[in-house]
Amino acid sequence: MAKYIGILTSGGDSPGLNAAIRGVGKAALNQYGMQIVGFRDGFRGLMENRTMRLDAGELSGILTRGGTILGTSRDKPHRMPVGGKLLDMTDVIAENYHDNHLDALVCLGGGGTQKNALRLKEKGLNVITLPKTIDNDVALTDITFGFDTALAIATDAIDRLHSTAHSHHRIIVVEIMGHRAGWLALGAGIAGGADVILIPEIPYAVESVAAAIRERSRRGKPFSIVAVAEGAVSVQEHAEQQATRKAKPKEGKKVEAEDTPETQYAERTVRLAKQLEQLTGLEARITILGHLQRGGTPSAADRLLATRLGTACTELIDRGRYGVMVAARGDGAKAVKLEDVAGKVKTVPPDHSWILSARHVGTNMGD
Repeated sequence: MAKYIGILTSGGDSPGLNAAIRGVGKAALNQYGMQIVGFRDGFRGLMENRTMRLDAGELSGILTRGGTILGTSRDKPHRMPVGGKLLDMTDVIAENYHDNHLDALVCLGGGGTQKNALRLKEKGLNVITLPKTIDNDVALTDITFGFDTALAIATDAIDRLHSTAHSHHRIIVVEIMGHRAGWLALGAGIAGGADVILIPEIPYAVESVAAAIRERSRRGKPFSIVAVAEGAVSVQEHAEQQATRKAKPKEGKKVEAEDTPETQYAERTVRLAKQLEQLTGLEARITILGHLQRGGTPSAADRLLATRLGTACTELIDRGRYGVMVAARGDGAKAVKLEDVAGKVKTVPPDHSWILSARHVGTNMGD
């Protein structure tokens, strides 16, 4: 009998999601004779049993579209807002999984999705995931789809900001997404020729940044571009965070990185800009790229990656291989156990070639 496959997209939207849905769906229909059903708005749609039949017509023409035709949400199966309360809805989700006669559930998402998928696996569901995020911080995969497109968008923004920074002799502070890992800010900063790059992995000293900017002014370059990841912190802030983690945990819900309000990141960026103005005597302006980095048509590289991982996912389902994430490895794909991925973050190593290259061309890394 034909296998029935469920699929959902969870977490923030990302370029390449529709390409991945198409890759899974077309391979399921054409190559393996499977049936595929989509669940709207992530795990919430699965909990509420809101489905969308994914036939050849629905999968047609979505390869180049940004966002996700299924919709998405950040709801977690074990802590879902229902009637004004946070409830564990994993049993309801498991019931809907079986009521739809599913043989497998495909979850497209980032780090949080890997943890949520593992919880469903532990409930006895056949789950398989694909790594999606513009932050590129999912563990044990070479790259996540969405990253290449966001990298091009952020680089283009830095390119455009150079002219106004030069014209007005200003410091332009560009806030780029990445609250736990600095891949996007680092890559865009190097590709866009930023003078300073600040990432979460390297706590920065404001005076070091200011000294680099003052030195540029002395050399006849009275403007600077500062590319800062939203999760970058100063040495002092880093020390305070470490002290808080070592302190006795407070009662109540643990605040995860993905729950941190975006306003908190913006406040840090504003504070940094004001400090640089005071220390350099130059006017500073802030550009927060925000959700622009997630939007629009996916790049060719992201379409190819999403299609490659999507078709590999369907092949694994045909073989009965579940409880894994389909990781990108070289030009191929590898099944990695969810237990080995969930709860882990792929951060930028201090000796990574990108960091070494940035330092060699004279980029200040804040340390």
